[in-house]
Amino acid sequence: MRNFSKSRRIVIKVGTNTLSKDNAIDSEYVLLLARQIKALLDDKRQVLLVSSGAIGMGAGRLGYVGRVTGTKRRQAFAAVGQPLLMHEYEKAFSAYNVNIAQVLVTTDVLNNRSSYLNLRNAIDTLLELDVVPVINENDCVSTDEIGKVFGDNDTLSARVAAKIGADLLIILSDIDAFYDKDPKEHKDAAALELVTEITDDIVKAAGKNGSMHSTGGMATKIKAARIASDAGCRIVLAHGRLENVINRIVRGEVIGTLFLPKRKLSSRLRWILNTDPAGVIELDEGAVKAISNNKSLLPSGIKAVKGLFDAGSVVMLSDCAKAVTALSSDELKRLAGCHSSEIRDILGDHRKSVVAVPEDIVLLEI
Repeated sequence: MRNFSKSRRIVIKVGTNTLSKDNAIDSEYVLLLARQIKALLDDKRQVLLVSSGAIGMGAGRLGYVGRVTGTKRRQAFAAVGQPLLMHEYEKAFSAYNVNIAQVLVTTDVLNNRSSYLNLRNAIDTLLELDVVPVINENDCVSTDEIGKVFGDNDTLSARVAAKIGADLLIILSDIDAFYDKDPKEHKDAAALELVTEITDDIVKAAGKNGSMHSTGGMATKIKAARIASDAGCRIVLAHGRLENVINRIVRGEVIGTLFLPKRKLSSRLRWILNTDPAGVIELDEGAVKAISNNKSLLPSGIKAVKGLFDAGSVVMLSDCAKAVTALSSDELKRLAGCHSSEIRDILGDHRKSVVAVPEDIVLLEI
C-alpha cells in the first residue's frame, strides 16, 4: 500500500503554517523543500507544487496582524504576497539548479473543457522539461462575479492531482496525521495510519477548523481525499516539518495517514466529476436506475430542470451523478417527460435523441 516506487507524477501541497515561522516565510524550510523535490527529480519523477502562503506573506509585508477576511482584502494581500512567495521559491530552487514556473488558476479554467485541456498540455510540457510548476489559486481575480473560488489549497491540490493524472498527492500540514477524533479536545484521540474509506465517522472526526491565514482545516483535507480518490490517486497527509518527510514518504516509510483510492476514472470522467455543475436535472426513479446500469439518459426520465446552461455543460443528475448534457436547459424544459422519438419533432432535425450517453455520465458513488 505504501509502495510508491512506480509513482512517477507527484503533487505536493504545502500549507501556510508549514511554510511560516514567526509570521513570516521560513526561507530555510523552503530551501529544504526544494532539496527534497530535487531528489525526486533526480529519481526521474515529475513534481507539481501547490503552495499556500501568498495571503500570509502579503499580510506580513503590510504589517497586518490578525485573520485576513473579506474578498477584497484577501485579493489585495495575495497580490502583494504572491511575488514575494515566488521570489522565495526561485531563490531556493535555483540553489539546486531547478527551474520553476508560476501557474495561477481559477475554477473557471478547470471547469471549461477547452481551457482545462490547454492548461493540462502546458503543465505536461513543463514537466517534460523538468520544470516544477508552482500552482496557486489566482486570488486576485477569484471573486463570485468572475468565477467560483476553490476556497482552499487542499481542494485545489486534489483537483490538480485528479485532472493531470497524478499517482500520489502529499499534503504537508502542521499536524502529523488524521485522528479518529479531535486531539485538541480528546486525550484518547488516535492517529490513523490508513483510511480505506471515507465514512460518516471519518467526516465527523474531521471537524471544520482552519487557521489564521489559511482557509483549510481537516475537513478540507477529507474533501481533497474524496476528489483524489476517484482519480485512483493515493494521498498521504503528514507533518511538513518532519526531517526529509517527502523523500521518506516516497520511499515507503509509514509516516502520517495514507488514504487509499476508491476507483480510477478516465481523464474525461475525472474532468466531469471535478467540474462545478452549471445546473441540475431532476430524474425519476426509472432514469436513476437506467444511468446506474450504464444506460443513456433519455428525456422521458426528466422531472425538472434547474438553472440556465448550454448544451455541452456539466450538470448534476439529481444527487446521484454528473454528466455532460447534449441539450441546453431551455431545450430540456421543452422535452421533459417526452419520448426520444419526439425530440426532432419538437427541436428540429439533426438533434441528438438522448440527453447524455453513458460515456458522459459519472456516478457520484459506486
